[in-house]
Amino acid sequence: MKIGYLGPEASFTHHAVKSVFTNEEYIAFPTIPDCLEALAEEKVDRAVVPLENALEGSVPITIDYLFHDVDLHITAELISPIEQHLMVHPDNKEKWQDVTKIMSHSHALAQCHKYLYYRFRGVTLEPSTSTSAAAKYVSEHPEENVAAIGNALAADTYGLNIVEENIHDFHFNHTRFVVLTSEKETELLPFEQDAEKSTLMVTLPSDDRPGALHQVLSAFSWRQLSLSKIESRPLKTGLGNYFFIIDVEKPVDGVLMQGAIEELEALGCTVKILGSYKKHMLQPQK
Repeated sequence: MKIGYLGPEASFTHHAVKSVFTNEEYIAFPTIPDCLEALAEEKVDRAVVPLENALEGSVPITIDYLFHDVDLHITAELISPIEQHLMVHPDNKEKWQDVTKIMSHSHALAQCHKYLYYRFRGVTLEPSTSTSAAAKYVSEHPEENVAAIGNALAADTYGLNIVEENIHDFHFNHTRFVVLTSEKETELLPFEQDAEKSTLMVTLPSDDRPGALHQVLSAFSWRQLSLSKIESRPLKTGLGNYFFIIDVEKPVDGVLMQGAIEELEALGCTVKILGSYKKHMLQPQK
């Protein structure tokens, strides 16, 4: 089986993939859309991408691409602890406090905002497609006194020196990764798992009547269905037009969930079931 993931090698997504798919072929892609398109075109059998971070919230490109561009399904959720480290090329380890630029994924830079503000105020922060892409760049440009923010696996893979450990601003830094497939199914993974949950994408009725969102929430509330997430994203059809991504702590095939979905559709909402799946906690990187 071929597993596509947001690369290059040694990204946080790569770590998540290796933790659960131990004997498969891994294929790295430079961006999240590239990874999702590869799955949609059946170039890979599974795709693993980040969906949400505990400090910085959702990854918009993942949510928007799943809504607007591809018809894929979540089959498992992987929750991984995230530790961010500052790393430099060995040639620059004695002058790392004078770096001229710090590179990483935009979410990683944001997760380390306070550290960067107080320790490297005024230094250029350059977003990259992933933390490992930043580490790879630093390894290939020893003539530049630049640093990357990433994980210990990236430092080891690309031969970099970690000069400051655990620089993220808050201790509880976790990322949700999702395993995606083109078929509706539940991924059976051989390790600890929590209860099943479901993710829906809901578009409100086109008449834009007052109280429509309240009616949507009521469909879950009176059935005592717990929502662990509700977030709006632009429909890209005009200002004020949104769809909602909703996580419900129940499997989608339950009687109450089926009733809630039917009520939403009766209200004129469009409901897309993104997946019903198990949640899995991963171990920290070694």
